[in-house]
Amino acid sequence: MGYSVGQVAGFAGVTVRTLHHYDDIGLLSPSGRSHAGHRRYDDADLDRLQRVLFYRELGFPLEEVAALLDDPEADPGEQLRRQHALLSGRIARLQQMAKAVEHAMEAQKMGINLTPEEKFEVFGDFDPEEHAGEAQQRWGSTEEYRESVRRTAAFTKADWQRVQAEERSLNLRLAALMDSGAAPDSPGAAALAEEHRAWVGNHYACSYEMHTCLGEMYVADERFAAHYETVRPGLAVFLRDAILANAVRAV
Repeated sequence: MGYSVGQVAGFAGVTVRTLHHYDDIGLLSPSGRSHAGHRRYDDADLDRLQRVLFYRELGFPLEEVAALLDDPEADPGEQLRRQHALLSGRIARLQQMAKAVEHAMEAQKMGINLTPEEKFEVFGDFDPEEHAGEAQQRWGSTEEYRESVRRTAAFTKADWQRVQAEERSLNLRLAALMDSGAAPDSPGAAALAEEHRAWVGNHYACSYEMHTCLGEMYVADERFAAHYETVRPGLAVFLRDAILANAVRAV
C-alpha cells in the first residue's frame, strides 16, 4: 500500500506542502496513487527523499539536487559517500563554530572586549582564551592571575596588536641570536631575557622567580614548546636557559 503523504512528512520532518512542491517540480514524485487518487510513497521514494534532504541541508538548490539525482551515470553508492564527506565537513565546521562561541563566552567572563571580527583579525587561528579555564584552575588564586585579568580587561584591539607584535619581534631576535652561536648566558641573551620579562609585564608584574617558572613551562608544556619550535627548533630550551641565567645574574 505504501505510505501516505502525511506519514512521509512525519518520517522526514518536512511539511506536506513541501512534498507536494517536490512532486509538482518533478523532484520527488510518488510511485503510486491510492484508489482515491492520493499520493502513495514506497521505500525507493523514501530513499530518494533522504538524499534530497541531505543535499538541501548542505545548501544545494533544488535544480542542482534534481540534476545530481537524475544523472543516469551517477553511482548511488558514490553519491552517498560524497554526501557523507560533505556532511562530515559541515559537522566539523559547526563544531568549530560551537567551540568559538564557547571561547567568546570565556572571553566575556575574562573581560576581553573585542568583537569576534577583531579577535580573528588580531589573533588569527589562536584564541588567547582557549585555555582560560585551565589558567584559572592553575593560577586563579595568585595575585599575578588577578592582576592579569584586571589589566587585560582594559586592553583594546590596538593593545592586543601591540603585544602580539612585540612577541613576534622578540622571538625572531631570540632565534637570530641562537643562529649566531651566542650562549644562553651571554650578554645578548640576558638583554633579550630581560626584554621578555618586561613583555610579560604587559599582563602582570613578573618577578625573576615567576619568570624562571614560565621558562620551565615553555619547555615542559608541549603547547608552549610547539609555539616556540615553529619559530626556530630549540628556541624553547634556549629561552628557558636565557631566562634562568638572567635571573641568577640579577639575584
